[in-house]
Amino acid sequence: MAIVNLKKRQIECKIVYYGPGRCGKTTNLEYIHKVFKKQVKGDMVSINTDGDRTLFFDFLPLELGKLNGCDVRVQLYTVPGQVRYESTRKLVLRGADGIIFVADSLEVRREKNMLALKDLHQNLKEYNLSIFKVPLVIQFNKRDLSDANITLMSIEQMQHDLNRQLKAPCFPGSALTGKGVGNTLNACLKLLLKSIQKELNLGG
Repeated sequence: MAIVNLKKRQIECKIVYYGPGRCGKTTNLEYIHKVFKKQVKGDMVSINTDGDRTLFFDFLPLELGKLNGCDVRVQLYTVPGQVRYESTRKLVLRGADGIIFVADSLEVRREKNMLALKDLHQNLKEYNLSIFKVPLVIQFNKRDLSDANITLMSIEQMQHDLNRQLKAPCFPGSALTGKGVGNTLNACLKLLLKSIQKELNLGG
């Protein structure tokens, strides 16, 4: 749940990038940290685990303006995607106000995408949250990889696999080139803002 600090006139909330291992969560955050310099507050913190990383930093979405006279400050987090880091993923997900699910477009990762989404659904449930109600946006990442040796799933296939029931906003993207990264984040921020207004009973 978003934290309101009336003394500092700040609303603090948390967006978590979730998805299978090596799908591009870290690359998304690295791109945002590098390109949106005016909105990034402080350094990116990296917590290294064996073969994977959890990253986070503060982000001030300036274009959203103030909400009821308060600045909205967002912490962006990634979770380690590999199966063995289940407890870390669950811990990072705690207190999330919004989620960006990064799906890997490589055909060989199809099952891993579906397992990661199932994992997200289960972990949210344990925090008494519904995947259907939490602000959620899906990014179909790695759309730039389309050479002869790599088979990508079609957007239609990925929609069918991951978004048939959720009907979440989704964006094709390439975290490596930055294509779709800003659109994905902005869509999640807008959903988050609506959710905070409703949750805290604030005006627009």
